[in-house]
Amino acid sequence: MGKTWVSRWREDEQLKPVIIAASLFFSLTLFFAVHRYYSFYSNTDHGIFNQVFWNSLHGHFFESTLSSSLSANVIHNGEIPSVSYHRLGQHFTPALLLWLPLYALFPSAATLNVLQVILMTAGGIVLYFLAKHYLPPQIAVMIAWSYYGANAVIGPTLGNFFDLSQLPLFAFGLLLAHAKRCWWLFWVLAALILAIREDAGVILFSLGVYFVFRDKSPQIGLAVCTISLAYMLALTNLIMPLFSDDISKRFMIERFGHFATHEQASTLEIIWSMISNPWRLLVELVSPIGKKLDYLLSQWLPLGLIPAVASAAWLCIAFPLAQLFLQQGDERFAITIRYAVALIPGLFFGAIIWWSGHQDKFKPKIRRFWKICLGLSLLFTFTGNPHRAWFFLMPDSFSPWAYRPLTVQWHHVDQVNTLLAQIPSDASVSASRYLVPQMSARRAVLRFPDVQFRDDQGNVQSVEYIIVDLWQLNPSQSVIKKERREVAYSVEHLDKLINSREYGVMGFKDDALLMKKGVESESQAMMGWLEFRQKIDTLVKGLVEG
Repeated sequence: MGKTWVSRWREDEQLKPVIIAASLFFSLTLFFAVHRYYSFYSNTDHGIFNQVFWNSLHGHFFESTLSSSLSANVIHNGEIPSVSYHRLGQHFTPALLLWLPLYALFPSAATLNVLQVILMTAGGIVLYFLAKHYLPPQIAVMIAWSYYGANAVIGPTLGNFFDLSQLPLFAFGLLLAHAKRCWWLFWVLAALILAIREDAGVILFSLGVYFVFRDKSPQIGLAVCTISLAYMLALTNLIMPLFSDDISKRFMIERFGHFATHEQASTLEIIWSMISNPWRLLVELVSPIGKKLDYLLSQWLPLGLIPAVASAAWLCIAFPLAQLFLQQGDERFAITIRYAVALIPGLFFGAIIWWSGHQDKFKPKIRRFWKICLGLSLLFTFTGNPHRAWFFLMPDSFSPWAYRPLTVQWHHVDQVNTLLAQIPSDASVSASRYLVPQMSARRAVLRFPDVQFRDDQGNVQSVEYIIVDLWQLNPSQSVIKKERREVAYSVEHLDKLINSREYGVMGFKDDALLMKKGVESESQAMMGWLEFRQKIDTLVKGLVEG
């Protein structure tokens, strides 16, 4: 009888260091990611996904008031956010339904942190077996270690839940299925990659280009390219507009508005604008050259810079890299946010293919250099404090000094939790962004200062509760300019609501304010708020004037 896969695993001595690395990655990222959530460092994006899961669990698939608040109809047309808004008009993410049974067992925003860590960890295990198909076990182990030590893997895993966390598992699985010629699994995983989100087809298209030019399966490559391109164009131009106009009115303009000639543009119009002006396309691809080289070096570093000289890596990342470099804004250059994960499959597979043709170069000097690069990647990840996941280990700033001890942060958490406990689980809520995730498992939740929504009957309602944590954004606590200005913005809106007597102050603890619709303010809570206003008034004026 042939050996079972379990027995083969047990006999694979090289698997043990990979399992150790995977266990360390899983344990540490899980601890810090979950701790970050319970410490009130997760924010609106995490709440959006949690509300999508919660609504889907209750039969309202992919609906979200939080996403509605960010829609083109609300931002550009001044409409009221709706509880029945389908997020599929912004991001088409049917693959999320795969994990709905897990969420049903543990319906909590923290479950999404756990799911994300599981997905990213599993991706590294599949990567090891993919590398081992092409390479000796020693190099395959180094490839797996590089994955678990990559800034572009660790950083996003520690942050808010994001849909691309499914990509490493699906993409490495697809590449392994291709190597094993297991075509049914290959096409299933290709479909799952497309189902991750509307632009995941760009990644699949790039892998198809590799199959055409570098692999012995050009017919498979052409099929992959054709299917992924057709799917993306049909999805963004025909299907997603059925849910909302966000693709043409918001996302394409926000990301590629410098290629648009009107206030709105479809994906086809943006693509045509790019290819009809090749000189501008080239300029946008390479400039600003310094930031783009720094970004690439950060991506190459854990692999010992090998992807820089690996033609397979360049083919596999060509289109997702172009998509990233052609966008607007500096956020795309952040190695620790979700966009960085789009390049992970292509970079690591490209490195595997390079090593398969240069195994003789795996010598002590090269191994030492590789390990040094991997160590630097881990060092830069730690010192970068991605998503402030270890705020209690590193200050937010050295000059000016800004540091929050763990005891201080958890005292604040305890205080705010007493206010959150007063909000019924089915009540409509408007919350400040660091409290949105905690409040997002409900039909109607908004990010403050939004307070009105359209209910299931189409009627406009004001939320029943408002909870705003100003301690987290306090100018004396935060050194981030955007957060400091948010205090002035929030205080201005809170003053209006209190003065209108539509809401009463129910509680004020540690700079966190709880208000309820249609009640009189409690005297002690109101006194706490007024004392806070006097204390912060000078700072707020300075922020507004600045």
